[in-house]
Amino acid sequence: MATAKKKPTVKTAVRTPKGVNSATLHGLAPYKEKAGEEYMNERQREHFKKILNAWRKELMEEVDRTVTHMKDEAANFPDPADRATQEEEFSLELRTRDRERKLIKKIDKTLLRVEEDDYGFCDQCGIEVGIRRLEARPTAELCVDCKTLDEIKEKQLTGG
Repeated sequence: MATAKKKPTVKTAVRTPKGVNSATLHGLAPYKEKAGEEYMNERQREHFKKILNAWRKELMEEVDRTVTHMKDEAANFPDPADRATQEEEFSLELRTRDRERKLIKKIDKTLLRVEEDDYGFCDQCGIEVGIRRLEARPTAELCVDCKTLDEIKEKQLTGG
């Protein structure tokens, strides 16, 4: 019986900026819980505040880059096709920035919740959202179960 030859596995190195672990969240290592640690204690809130502020800073830098790029690239092309291409590129960039602007507002709202000790608990049922879920989605307002139910309801309403 012939056995299939295995393809050699190729290991590729992931390059990350100096001092940044490849498993980081906006430059910060995941939170390591201690045994018996109280949920959403000061250390945890501080950790998520750092993540949210770093994420917000990244988004704001992207906004600045877009403004600079659009100023530098803005040209009055005589060819209508070139002009249309540039306008479409700018339109896509502006749509992306608009989504990011909404995300910045959501981050600001979340930072306020952290300050008010209301962060990390489900808006619908009040249970813990969970450290890992918050690291995956720092602006999460619902636990996994409530979010899943919301999505099921939404699909039923839209017929999807």
